[in-house]
Amino acid sequence: MSSPQKASVGFVTLVSIVAAIGGLLFGYDTAVISGATPFMQVKFDLGPGMIGWAVSCLMVGAIIGAGFAGTLSDRFGRKKMLIAAAILFSIGSLGSALAASITEFVVARIIGGIGIGVSSTLVPLYIAEIAPTKHRGRLVSLNQLAVVIGISAIYFVNRMVVDTGSHTWDVNTGWRWMFGLGIVPGIIFMALLFTVPESPRWLEKQGKSEVAQHILQRVNGTEAAMAEIANIRHSLQTETGTIAHLFKPGFRIALLVGVIIAILQQVTGINAIMYYAPEIFKQTGAGTNSTMTETIIVGLVNLVFTLVSLWLIDKVGRKVLLLVGSAVMTVSLFIIGYAFHSGHTGTLVLILILLFVAAFAVSFGPIVWLIIAEIFPTRVRGRATAVASVALWAADYLVSQMFPILLNGAGAATTFWVFCLMSAFAFCFTLWVVPETKGKSLEQIEQSWSAANEPTLTS
Repeated sequence: MSSPQKASVGFVTLVSIVAAIGGLLFGYDTAVISGATPFMQVKFDLGPGMIGWAVSCLMVGAIIGAGFAGTLSDRFGRKKMLIAAAILFSIGSLGSALAASITEFVVARIIGGIGIGVSSTLVPLYIAEIAPTKHRGRLVSLNQLAVVIGISAIYFVNRMVVDTGSHTWDVNTGWRWMFGLGIVPGIIFMALLFTVPESPRWLEKQGKSEVAQHILQRVNGTEAAMAEIANIRHSLQTETGTIAHLFKPGFRIALLVGVIIAILQQVTGINAIMYYAPEIFKQTGAGTNSTMTETIIVGLVNLVFTLVSLWLIDKVGRKVLLLVGSAVMTVSLFIIGYAFHSGHTGTLVLILILLFVAAFAVSFGPIVWLIIAEIFPTRVRGRATAVASVALWAADYLVSQMFPILLNGAGAATTFWVFCLMSAFAFCFTLWVVPETKGKSLEQIEQSWSAANEPTLTS
């Protein structure tokens, strides 16, 4: 690789890492609740339904944030909206820590959730719009790596907080520190965002061609930048700029893929495990300290296999990883359900949960966000990505709200078998409908959809 090429890759990697810190906030804020709920349950005398609400209220905010993120980012730019997301996240972290009642806690979590919804929608979109084609998969997946790092970090933070004082201190004060410490990465994210450029594709759409071309030259070099600008202009000239564009023949399949795969990422059960891991391990007979330790192990496996996905994603391709991952997830969940049904839990359940998490981390964890960021037309990418993100967060809300009720009502075996069926459907949907986008520019992906009356790209 020549020096200019190294410089361009270095520049876009640095920009992507800064943007991906939004993913770290995503992971931190969604997983922090796993360590706090046992103590909040005692503090506020919460039943299964209210525990579900305390966990899932964040997703209500995320649905709102994701719903408005696309339209606002198409109007004001990706960068400004990410800065707004960092501010909302920081307010939510502080408010959650200081809440005197469960109502105040819910309000603060919804505010933070709006920031999470915005960042979860725009971070992968922003990276996809600035990254070179051959490195796009790996760079967009930095977002998911940051999410996983955030999840792993909060598991360690939760364990350290629990070890700091007595059970009474944990109930009254400890859980507040779990939320309050989130303000640190929130402020860091906000500060670093002032150092990154705006999306060149958004700038071109706004008529700021010179600025867009300058950024693309730093990313791809002068010759490739000129070709990229020409492709972007052609795409913008042929698009209507309305969400109705996605209901044209061909493009409506892109919308279907984006929405369905987003829902499948959640209803296969990953966040039931991430949010309720201590409660799941209690069902196997583990004590409080053991459940915290096993939760940390889950986070580490998630991190390691996300790194494996980053290594494979631009080599093997998106579709192969999704198929392998969903197949392993299906088998793991079936056996977990059988283990609870037969009473043979303990270490077996831990091993199978780790296998499920590893398979998800290689496949549906990073790749769903990547595909959502890749498959939509430039002019409506922000709004279309928002539609898929809203679907994802709505599914996340449903799972996080219903899981404690299902666990206490239908039982662990039935609950995990439901997730097993969803994983089996994810395998079939991927096999028959989801496209392979490896090695294609965003404009090539768009042209492939519009060139067909209905789906192509399924090879």
